[in-house]
Amino acid sequence: MRIYNKDETILDKEELKREILNGAVFIYPTDTIYGIGCDATNVEAVKRLRSIKKRHTMPFSVIAPSKEWIKEVSDCDNEEEFDKWIGKLPGPYTLILSLNTKECVAPETNNDLDTLGVRIPDHWFTKIVTEIGVPIITTSANFIGEDFMTSLEDLNPEIKRKVDFIIYEGEKKGTPSNLVFLKKGQTKIQER
Repeated sequence: MRIYNKDETILDKEELKREILNGAVFIYPTDTIYGIGCDATNVEAVKRLRSIKKRHTMPFSVIAPSKEWIKEVSDCDNEEEFDKWIGKLPGPYTLILSLNTKECVAPETNNDLDTLGVRIPDHWFTKIVTEIGVPIITTSANFIGEDFMTSLEDLNPEIKRKVDFIIYEGEKKGTPSNLVFLKKGQTKIQER
């Protein structure tokens, strides 16, 4: 397992993109906290991530490769409200949307639900996700009930041993993104 800083990540970007598309599970920075993820369309990678996190039932959210991708896969009955929240991206929001196609992610990503949490962090790593062109699972790099990873010292050694690589840029001072539920006919915000 290797730890990359921002410069090394950019220098080795093509190799890291190939690793991600080949099923790597990795830790990365966002505009809020550190996340752990993988290619959300790769069934085996998602199963491996679920095993690492010991999170077998709760759905995962994804970093969307673009706003266009979000618009393509979502089913929104309130276009004005939808456009308002899409306009706030990139930013510290996870939009919980109804899907018009479940095939946009592996069924194991959201446990085959008709909804999916999507976000676009305001962070340089988002550009790499855009270049990869597939959604990347975004969930906190910790076990349920533990503190969120804000620095390498916070990372549970069990998780650290099981990931393929870590992109690290120093201590983060953020909190997890706010959840915005854009389900048919209603909008609900859950601040964290």
